[in-house]
Amino acid sequence: MKKIVLIDGNALAHRVFHALPPLTTRKGQLVNAIYGFFSVFLKVVKELKPDYIVAVFDLPSPTFRDIEYKDYKAKRPKAPKEIYEQISKIKEILKVFPVSIYEKEGFEADDVIGTIVERVNSLVNKKSKEKIKSIIVTGDLDTLQLVNENTEVYTLKKGVTQSIIYNKETIRERYGLLPEQIVDFKALKGDQSDNIPGVPGIGEKTAIDLLRRFNSLENIYKNVDKIENQKLRAKLLEYKEQAFFSQYLATIRKDVPIEFDLKKCRFDFYNKEKIKEIFENLEFYTLIKRLP
Repeated sequence: MKKIVLIDGNALAHRVFHALPPLTTRKGQLVNAIYGFFSVFLKVVKELKPDYIVAVFDLPSPTFRDIEYKDYKAKRPKAPKEIYEQISKIKEILKVFPVSIYEKEGFEADDVIGTIVERVNSLVNKKSKEKIKSIIVTGDLDTLQLVNENTEVYTLKKGVTQSIIYNKETIRERYGLLPEQIVDFKALKGDQSDNIPGVPGIGEKTAIDLLRRFNSLENIYKNVDKIENQKLRAKLLEYKEQAFFSQYLATIRKDVPIEFDLKKCRFDFYNKEKIKEIFENLEFYTLIKRLP
């Protein structure tokens, strides 16, 4: 099975920025996010040996979630401008490799990733019936809902050196749920990082118990009369509209209008000397040794 790696650019850059000390060059340029990003990038290339690579980034313009829910991500601290300055440099270097970059106004990077994964999953070689495995490289777990038999999530476990791959089995081990239940899990308990409200009073354990028993948010409400705990039943009924709106906010879109060409994402050649020159200017000498 061939592999495509989809890099969640902003999520990975934010994760490594906070995981590493403020590394600077002799000229005083802050480069910790750039260094961390390409340290993970080279690790992924070596470990996964992808046939295709794409990088997906968020744009500063509002998304449909921001427009429809003004408090979306409202409690999230504003990221320091130093991250965004480094993200610009990350994009420049990715283009030199070359790695195709996708982004779309009105949508988050996760929506673009979801759309690409959906399209890749539908691509089947007519002769061999060979499918392509999608591996999402990210700094958070928002994309776990996309996991299936052909899609995995590769994320950092500790620092920038330890990683973990989430598939259906590891998601079940961690949450006791199926990947397709993750959205409803967020719809019930909410998501503090994105300020998704959920149902007040329902925490992780109760949300998991409900989904194990009833399988989905829709089925919980179809069988709400079977819930013996009167206080819990009352909460669910009181916040029914909010629960389904939270489900809508948490759901990654798979229909973003983008032009995606798998052939243009092939990763089989790069200009090593050019990358070496860029890394030398940034004083990434340890990364130069790791170039494939």
